[in-house]
Amino acid sequence: MKYNFLFTLLLLLTLCIAGCSKKTDAVKKAPAVVVALPVQQMVTKYDENTGTVAATQQVNIVARVEGYLESINFNDGQQVEKGTLLFIIQQDSYIEKVKRSQATLDFDSSEYQRQLGMLKENATSQAEVEKYLSKVQVDKADLELAKINLSYTEVRAPFRGLLGAHQVDVGNVVGSSPMQPTVLVTLEEIIPVYVNFNINMRDALTLRDELQKMGQGNKKVVGTLPVFVGLSNEEGFPHEGILDFVNNSLDTSTGTLQVRAIFPNEDISLIPGFFVKVRVAIGPPFEALTVPNSIIQSDQVGEFILTVNAKNIVERHNVKTGPRKGDARAILQGITAQDQVIVEGVTQARVGSPVVIKKPSVTTPTPLPSPSPSPYPRVVIPQMRAGAMKISRN
Repeated sequence: MKYNFLFTLLLLLTLCIAGCSKKTDAVKKAPAVVVALPVQQMVTKYDENTGTVAATQQVNIVARVEGYLESINFNDGQQVEKGTLLFIIQQDSYIEKVKRSQATLDFDSSEYQRQLGMLKENATSQAEVEKYLSKVQVDKADLELAKINLSYTEVRAPFRGLLGAHQVDVGNVVGSSPMQPTVLVTLEEIIPVYVNFNINMRDALTLRDELQKMGQGNKKVVGTLPVFVGLSNEEGFPHEGILDFVNNSLDTSTGTLQVRAIFPNEDISLIPGFFVKVRVAIGPPFEALTVPNSIIQSDQVGEFILTVNAKNIVERHNVKTGPRKGDARAILQGITAQDQVIVEGVTQARVGSPVVIKKPSVTTPTPLPSPSPSPYPRVVIPQMRAGAMKISRN
């Protein structure tokens, strides 16, 4: 009898403990989340692509006359100004040709004057006078040609730019084959610099429509539309330039339109051949609700975000997303300004299940100020300044 009583008491205690445990588990099943209201701010739709940096001018500097290369007057990779002396080709023979041409001209000019005097005395014929006049004219042309060839022995930079490595060493014969001129060095102008990229037909049409709404034609966008680029190791798009060129036809093989932007590049951070991230504004800024981009989820139905209703129950909102602004993403459809969006604990929340709302562990950063209402500020590409960068030979 005593044992039956103890067994019954033990059974009751076990059932009570189990019931308490189930209640505790039910409480634990409600995860804690942090919610926030969507932030309304100005955003801009951008088209992002990959572009390639290219020089605004590029030339292979060649030897225009034949001779031994006497000197190289620069360091490989040096930034040079227009007119900088780069090479000197053997000048002796060309100096002598100038002297010989000058002497021939002096003699024939003297003879021409003598023939004119003789003609007045009927001591010579008009044909003889004209023959010496022709010789003088040919001599003048020969002298000018000799001077031009002499000038070609001093090879100078045709524009300001960055030199590559020299291709010929001192002592080699250059310019021996006019059909295959000797390349001495490559010069590229990179202040300013081009960035070439392509935009797809859909974005090109959208951009055209937005420009027409703003009363701007296709031609007006060239020279006014800002373009932003960034290198692979840079945050965002820190380099600002302007649209410089739009091709007159669409590439049917790729369905894209070739465009080009120009950048000041005063710090020479954009080097020809570099790949860059390109961002172009498609339309003017507009006001929209934004949420952290990291909380947007997607499945077979589409993109969605999770919110908490007045009863602390998780709800799903299918959304249509818009452009990004920093770490935020614009939501064009699917939520209102009063929806409590889950910003922390998204992975623990389940649609239709209760949650516990807690205070955020970190203060929510203040939204960035809205940009200027003018969508296309003009970026001025500065003129190249003489002496902006000078490298002396050691």
